[in-house]
Amino acid sequence: MSMFSILKERVGQILLPGDEFCCGPQDTLPLTDSGRPERLVAGPGLRRSGDRLLVSRSGVLRHKEPNKFWIESQQRRYVPAKGETVIGIVTAKSGDVFKVDYGGSEQASLSYLAFEGATKRNRPNVQVGDLVFAQFVVANKDMEPELVCIDGSGRANGMGVFGAAGLLIKVSLGLVRR
Repeated sequence: MSMFSILKERVGQILLPGDEFCCGPQDTLPLTDSGRPERLVAGPGLRRSGDRLLVSRSGVLRHKEPNKFWIESQQRRYVPAKGETVIGIVTAKSGDVFKVDYGGSEQASLSYLAFEGATKRNRPNVQVGDLVFAQFVVANKDMEPELVCIDGSGRANGMGVFGAAGLLIKVSLGLVRR
């Protein structure tokens, strides 16, 4: 029995940290268009370790077609993951780095060069109190989180500093995940 079928059977069930699923080379999903297999995507609460998939926090296993699985749980503080986008508040400006409060346990750093078109001469206009829409490039438990306001090709794609008008509303993590 493949890991995909085992995971799909467990969707909606409560899993605990330490539960694990073993995966083998046959655990791929064929795509109808190209015929290339696509690997399983482990979302929040799940972690890959070699050929095993480990549960890292307790909660209900959820699935999104075609191949994404995650653990949905009640948690109060946001834990960042690489590649996720967030809205944060610039809280400090120190030299070449801005500190951004994104709602986690510590603040993230945002370099002034992490904006589209930014150079040493052409600095972005970012002030303390501004809202920024950014993406995590470094997010693990051993290092300070790091944000950028550009994608892999150097384009903003909507990320950056929000304008003066607007309203920020804080909501629960469960609502954000939905």
